Amino acid sequence: MPRPRSLPPWLGHALRAQRAPVPWPAVVRGALAAGPLLLVAVLAGRPSSGVLLALGAMLAGVNDRPGTRLAALTRLGAPALAGGVGMAAGSALHGGAVLVVAVFAGLGLVGGAFSAVGPVASACGTQLLVTVAIGAGMPLPEAGWQRGVLFVGGAAWLIVLRVALPSPARRTRGLGYLYDGERVAVAAVYDAVARLIDAAGRTDARPRRAALTAALDQAQDALRGPLRGDGAAARRLQALYAAALPLAEAATALAWAGKPVPARAAEGPRLLAAAVRTGAPVGSLPAPARCDAGLRALDEALLRAAEVFDGGCAPAPPRSGSSAKSALRKAVGPAGREYGARVGLSFGASAAVAQALHPVHWYWLPATAVFLVKPDLGPLASRVLCRAAGTVAGAAAFAALSCLLAPDGLIVLVALCGALIPVSTRHFAAQTAVITVLVLSLVMVGGEPQASVSRITETLLACAIVLVAGHLPWPGAHGGGGVRVRLAVAREAAHAYVRHVLSEDTGSDARARRWALRREAYRTLAQARAAVDLAAAELPVVARHSVGARHVTVVLERLVDTTTACAVQVDDTGRVPEQHAERIGVLLAELAA
Repeated sequence: MPRPRSLPPWLGHALRAQRAPVPWPAVVRGALAAGPLLLVAVLAGRPSSGVLLALGAMLAGVNDRPGTRLAALTRLGAPALAGGVGMAAGSALHGGAVLVVAVFAGLGLVGGAFSAVGPVASACGTQLLVTVAIGAGMPLPEAGWQRGVLFVGGAAWLIVLRVALPSPARRTRGLGYLYDGERVAVAAVYDAVARLIDAAGRTDARPRRAALTAALDQAQDALRGPLRGDGAAARRLQALYAAALPLAEAATALAWAGKPVPARAAEGPRLLAAAVRTGAPVGSLPAPARCDAGLRALDEALLRAAEVFDGGCAPAPPRSGSSAKSALRKAVGPAGREYGARVGLSFGASAAVAQALHPVHWYWLPATAVFLVKPDLGPLASRVLCRAAGTVAGAAAFAALSCLLAPDGLIVLVALCGALIPVSTRHFAAQTAVITVLVLSLVMVGGEPQASVSRITETLLACAIVLVAGHLPWPGAHGGGGVRVRLAVAREAAHAYVRHVLSEDTGSDARARRWALRREAYRTLAQARAAVDLAAAELPVVARHSVGARHVTVVLERLVDTTTACAVQVDDTGRVPEQHAERIGVLLAELAA
């Protein structure tokens, strides 16, 4: 019997949904954000002000992802400020259609380029462009500066809810509730170390090593930014994170060796994870097993970590914050230039088509194009399919509901959709459907007539524009710039790590430097692998440009794993073993080829 043919990657990605538990705290925040703000404004006789407040809360809710409270100040606050500036700037944009299109194309070029800097910059660029389109294309009675203030006020209300409302996490002695998310992230690192040690000698060691990298990345992100300071709780969490770095190194070396280890070897990291969660003493650690270099490194790392848990000092964790200079370099680099050009083309073209179709309410088409052209929402073909399907479903649902609900019922619908946004992030089509219902409810409360059919038409036009702009050949590079940049950065980080380990420097400062280089090597490798997976799920005309990239990431992973195992041997014997040196040389040659 012939085997059924599998779906093409671009279609399989569009049909794939994420699995995750319901984020009940985010659901509660969503229900208390846009809907109540709109209700208060309507009761005060200012429905248009309520629309702006609710829009700010809604877009902040889109960025309200799992994470720490203090990091949310940046993750939600920076895009909200960018949105307020965009709302005021768009409201002040007056002139002919040619001027508007030129301004939109220029803003799209700049906003798209800076979106390549990182996730927060991407959210800032998106909200800036979306609110410029709304400010310019949605007629409202408020002045431009009032629109910006109201938009930021709506987002600020959600941020207050994000920081102030309690979380279901258990409290820890010595750490305030503000650090619940950071504490969970650090505990997850110790758990990931234990799971990797359990997997030593098994086939699932590689995915568990990748899971350890993800846990370290999340903890590192959680412990930088607003957490940095002189508070005792902040220093305590940073010390606990730093104590996990040599444990992660030893666990990686054990997994690389491919030999099973005693079951008790993973008990120590599990006890440390429990101590992070509860704040209780670590207790007695299991008896050490010191029969090889990896196990000796693990035992020494456990003893050092136990001292830190008892109040001792730990080396400062590696810092990876990016400077303004490095952010600018990313924005004007190959990936930033390519993404900026495609965003500028899509944003400008959609503004031109929208103004030709609707002289007044023309914001929907360019705002839709901005969301569609974002690569961090998935492959382009998947985004287009999901956006089209979600808009049709949402517009049809709203058309039916608007016939059944009284005008006051639209406020209830806004609150319900706000609560559903965190759940709908599992699939882009579901998120699009929820946001479509919410936005159509808002504009109808604001006085705009019901326009479900026209919104579907404009969404399909935006899909066509972005499909064309996203598949135009890029001069000199043949597309795939993001993959090449990520691979180049990962390769450079791996080479820096290899050079440091082969130098055989084992001083305390050298070890801290080595741990920082290892973190950077694994972090950039994970980013490169994600970029390769994203490119592979594009349409064949785009995916072909990244053929062979996955093999490069495999070689890089083997190189960094081997170098980590070599570092443990250097600590144990003071020299680079011949076996490891030969293996590193082979991998470097394969990478160069």
